[in-house]
Amino acid sequence: MLNRRMLKNLDFTLIIMVLSLLITSLLVISSATHVTTATEDPYWYLQRQAIFTIVNIGLVIFLLVIDYNSLAKYAGVLYWFSVGSLLAVRFFGQTALGAQRWIQIGPINLQPSEFAKIIIIITLAKMLENRKLENLKDLIPVAMHVGIPFALILIQPDLGTSLVFIAITVGMLFMAGIRTKLLLGIFGAGIATLPILWQFLHDYQKKRLLVFIDPNIDPLGSGYHIIQSKIAIGSGMLLGKGLFSGTQSQLNFLPENHTDFIFAVIGEELGFVGALLILLVYFVIVYRGIKIAGEARDNYGTLLAAGVTSMLLFHILVNVGMTAGIMPVTGIPLPFMSYGVSALTINMASIAILLNIYMRRQKIMF
Repeated sequence: MLNRRMLKNLDFTLIIMVLSLLITSLLVISSATHVTTATEDPYWYLQRQAIFTIVNIGLVIFLLVIDYNSLAKYAGVLYWFSVGSLLAVRFFGQTALGAQRWIQIGPINLQPSEFAKIIIIITLAKMLENRKLENLKDLIPVAMHVGIPFALILIQPDLGTSLVFIAITVGMLFMAGIRTKLLLGIFGAGIATLPILWQFLHDYQKKRLLVFIDPNIDPLGSGYHIIQSKIAIGSGMLLGKGLFSGTQSQLNFLPENHTDFIFAVIGEELGFVGALLILLVYFVIVYRGIKIAGEARDNYGTLLAAGVTSMLLFHILVNVGMTAGIMPVTGIPLPFMSYGVSALTINMASIAILLNIYMRRQKIMF
């Protein structure tokens, strides 16, 4: 249960940063979709995202009541539930944009691969809590633990989310005390397997990687997203065109402007200054995540915080880099900004875990 002493230990800086992103998100989603929405209600996306935001704030409050160490007790159940839900997607999932990633529950499409991210953090932290990582033999159970959900997500196909699993694992292994030589060896092995991985990629995935090098190879196809995104960001210049005034997003030149490419809308309508402020907020969130990992009262809390921070950092770097044309298009949403039920829920749950760890960082409360 919570008490006044615990509440005083809340990380209010982290709370303010996340709330500022959530409010900005509602404004930008409203701007990006009020003209291009397929429904009669121009603010349909805004209303749904606002409802999801309020519900998830309630989720954060609920999760704060539960001691984060309690999550470890259910690690096995959570892991196999995640694997089961990913298998269910394979057989019963909804297909969209060439990928089978969603399960429809009533009016809501849920993406189990998003929930698998937070579950792998919870379960991997339990596995690494007291494990020595001195040789490759010690890493076999870790590889198997992460490899099963990784493979199930990769065949959906969802290369972007699969890469998130790698980022989470590397971050947590580092905090678990893996030997540097061993970690460098893993990186080397990963690079060596890239030619093999290339053979298993779908044609559209290969095209995305090729147009990353030169978008003009397919300017009206795979390269269209990157070209329009760069035009949008560049046209915003210093102060932007203003909310509801961006031509690329308002005239529907910019695809997926409320989800994967929402940062391009920020760049166009809020300009360099607005985009820089958003990045500064993300910097503070990542910094607080690292600080929380360092001040956790136990190894489990440290590993949880490291996993969450690694996940958020990877999402931010890849999404912003993708919209700016310095990373391949992978379909990874921008945390707390992109429209979507599953992604928002997982990101808010992640913040709840960080707040939970920081609030209980002291072994004895005075």
